[in-house]
Amino acid sequence: MGTGELTRDTASTGLEGTELQPGAAVTASGRVSVAQMYEPVAPSGPFTTAQLARLDEALTLASRETALDFSIYLGELGDDSRAGAESLHDSLGAQADNAVLVAVSPGERVAEIVTGSDARHRLSDRGCKLAVMSMVASFKEGDLIGGLVGGLRMMADQAGAPPSHR
Repeated sequence: MGTGELTRDTASTGLEGTELQPGAAVTASGRVSVAQMYEPVAPSGPFTTAQLARLDEALTLASRETALDFSIYLGELGDDSRAGAESLHDSLGAQADNAVLVAVSPGERVAEIVTGSDARHRLSDRGCKLAVMSMVASFKEGDLIGGLVGGLRMMADQAGAPPSHR
């Protein structure tokens, strides 16, 4: 290769008079190989990576501080949003008693909070309604992530530390 024994002229490749673009080369077989920049596919969802990290941190902190299992569902809930949210909560199985599900359907303009039987003793209906009102206020301003994070913080503050840690 150093002496040029494997090189071909552009006439033998059928590319005479053709100027190759930067990053292109004619291979020994006469094929044109072009280097292209790799562009990773951006996540296709309502949140950026930074927003997902912020939401994950809020869920982790709320769950850690209260010993309740907080989760968020974002999507359609169906005609009966309450029944849809309760069905999602029930799908948690044995964890459902100690779980709090925040179900939000932006397209349907609905937000539901479902608490398990154990979590219900620490999160009052009034406190959950206040959290929903706060979330909806943020949603109306176009801040979906801020509303979810704020609602989680409000419910974690209301629930407080688990009884064994007080």
